[in-house]
Amino acid sequence: MQFDVVEARVVGSLVEKELTTPQQYPLTLNALVLACNQSSNREPVLLLSETEVQRALESLKTMKLVRFVFPSHGRSAVRYRHVLDEVARLDERQRSLVAVLLLRGPQTLGELRTRTERMASFSGLGDVESELRHLADRSEPLVERLGRRPGQKEERFAHLLASAPTPDEQSPMAQGATTPAAAGGSGGAEVGGDAAGAGRPVFGGFGNRGEGAGSPATPVAADARMSSDGRAAIAGGPPGGPGRAPAGEVEALRVAVEELRREVASMRQELDELNASLGG
Repeated sequence: MQFDVVEARVVGSLVEKELTTPQQYPLTLNALVLACNQSSNREPVLLLSETEVQRALESLKTMKLVRFVFPSHGRSAVRYRHVLDEVARLDERQRSLVAVLLLRGPQTLGELRTRTERMASFSGLGDVESELRHLADRSEPLVERLGRRPGQKEERFAHLLASAPTPDEQSPMAQGATTPAAAGGSGGAEVGGDAAGAGRPVFGGFGNRGEGAGSPATPVAADARMSSDGRAAIAGGPPGGPGRAPAGEVEALRVAVEELRREVASMRQELDELNASLGG
């Protein structure tokens, strides 16, 4: 079972936000687009449109890895949550490692320990390695140990849930992000992938995507942020122009700002730890 690059980013973002900002989870489509397109804690940085994220959500629902939470009690927006923990039987620490690997690619033990601090607690590098070994020794491994890079003395670890991006998926050409939907409240009826996935074969505990899962979405590199009229376009939003943003969109931006503040604090902590390890 292999995610494409957009599905991997969506799943990783959902797991990350579940563990770091549970009060905002499940996520609206707008909040999820912002999470996928963050410029920090993402490698590579992408500029995905609402349509691309929605297509990935539909595909993941077919694979029974995402559920749609429909609004109730006066709420107006559908929200989305992953069920990777249920399908793959992952506890909190294992989910944190898988999420960071999905979002940032191959990493060393030290990088993984530092980057999962806001999601789970590890007593040391040996603790991280033990969890990774457990994920690698499963009947269907979720991670693998990679060799050292030239000039490095530490081995890296990578997830096995997605294939490498194709040249087209790494294209820096922007393809027009649409306006995100307004963020709404939580609560409501939850729908999984049973109806959408009826009759689909199941492989290794995951729904097989098959031929009917929809065409693969193409991510867009984040440095192509200019609209057709030459004005800078914000990721996930309309390409410039006056007008007042909807209240839900303002709320989603407020949440994104708070998340960025937390990420800056986390990065400062990483830098302090690095300086301390170097004797600075």
